Parts: sequence; structure tokens; C-alpha cells
Amino acid sequence: MKTAITFLLLTMQAWPQAAGNANSGYRTEEGRARVAQTLAASDRDGRQKPKELIAAIDLKPASVVADLGTGVGYMLPYLSAAVGARGKVLAVDIFDDFLKQARQTAAKNSLTNVEFILGSDKDPGLPANAVDVVFTLDAYHHFDYPQGSLASIAQSLRAGGRFIIVDFYKTGFRDPNHIRLDLKDVIKEVEANGFRFDKVSDHQEKVQYIAVFTKK
Repeated sequence: MKTAITFLLLTMQAWPQAAGNANSGYRTEEGRARVAQTLAASDRDGRQKPKELIAAIDLKPASVVADLGTGVGYMLPYLSAAVGARGKVLAVDIFDDFLKQARQTAAKNSLTNVEFILGSDKDPGLPANAVDVVFTLDAYHHFDYPQGSLASIAQSLRAGGRFIIVDFYKTGFRDPNHIRLDLKDVIKEVEANGFRFDKVSDHQEKVQYIAVFTKK
């Protein structure tokens, strides 16, 4: 009985349900394999518009950018080109199987300025005071421990560093319960944890936004 209770407590700690609905498909390797098919779908460029997204977030050559929740590495070729050979991309995920696919994406595209980091749901594992921009695409609504993650992100950023969230509006999303917070509550949460809100714009009208924050 004691063993069963211990296992239940450990499970509850591992999955506190802050983003339980959004993360339900990620808890098994089989579930992540299904997600990976969507992340690498051939029609994703038409929906995601990665070149326009890169232009909108205004990355500087020779800067260090973290791709937080890189998944299969979809954005790595675009981020890598934006920062150039003297820059660096830190590809972060909490799942080894996703990072394996991200490494394959980097190899396929001959990306030489990408490093890979296995983080955790509480701490992305980024180096302190070493990152210019932390970028997260369609991943913020998956944060199970937002306070811990945001504290770690703030610590990783240099003075004046930016945290850029690209995510879906909760209102109008096909499954609103999948999205953890409305935009206004995302702004409140991030501002309460070491950041100043700068601006927001639509990336996909009424579907997806780009919210920019600066480390305080």
C-alpha cells in the first residue's frame, strides 16, 4: 500500500496538471510520435509562415537564441540562418525522442551553430546570463511549472534580453481547454515573474499571437 501511495505522489508531482489537457498526448513515446507527425507535416509552412515569423521577431546576427520546446526542430533552420555563423541556437526540449529528431533536422540542413539541451518541465537548463532571446513557439501553453520555468528563463537572459512567446489565442481555439491561459493572463503571469511586457501582434489573425517581453 505504501508503495502504491508513493507512486501516486510521484506521478502527481511529475504531472501537476497546470497544463494537463495540453500535455495528455505527450506522456508516452507513442503519443509523442503522433505529435511529431503534426510538427513535421509538409503543409506546416503554409500555416506557420516561418519566414514571416523570423522577420517579425527581429533576431540580430551573432546573437544567441534559445528555441524553447524545439520539438522536432522545425524552426532550427530559420533561427540558425537569422543569427548566422557567429551566432548560436540553443535547441531545448524535455524529451530525448524529440531532441533526437531535432538533431536529425539540424544534420539534414547542415546547421553548424546549433547546440542541444535536455531540459526539464521546471528548468529549461539554459546557461546563466548567456542568451539574448528565448523564443517559444506553440509551447507556452504546455508549461506545467510556469513560475519555475520563467525564473530560469529570466536567469538565462542577458540584461535587456527578450522572451518571445508565439502561441494560440484561447478564444476561438478548436479546443479552448487545450490552451492554458488567455493572452491577458499570459501577460500577467510573465510580468509577475521577472519580465516587462513590451508588445503583442497577430501572427495568424485571430489564431496566433506574438508577445514580446524584456527581462527586468
